[in-house]
Amino acid sequence: MPPLTLLQGTLDLLVLRCLSGQPRHGYAIASLVRAQTKGDLSVDDAALYQALHRLFRQGLLDAEWAPSENNRRARYYTLTAAGRRRLREGTANWHRYVRAIDAVLQGA
Repeated sequence: MPPLTLLQGTLDLLVLRCLSGQPRHGYAIASLVRAQTKGDLSVDDAALYQALHRLFRQGLLDAEWAPSENNRRARYYTLTAAGRRRLREGTANWHRYVRAIDAVLQGA
């Protein structure tokens, strides 16, 4: 079965969540999303790097260059305090959205 299409606006929230536990580079974020969803979600490389750059410009992420697991140079991203706040707010909004959609689907 092909992967699901990401809903518009959800990629930023997924990226922030993937970075909440430890610093990661782009490939590690994409791999984590794929693994945690058992392949149901797949992140397009171009969209992922656009999101990382956008979140960095917004002050939600910090970044630094370091060697990756295979000893290649990679940019590792971490959440800032503002990024953690955005993650909390976005998660609360997402759960509210899911409850609202579910209420309609259950009532139909």
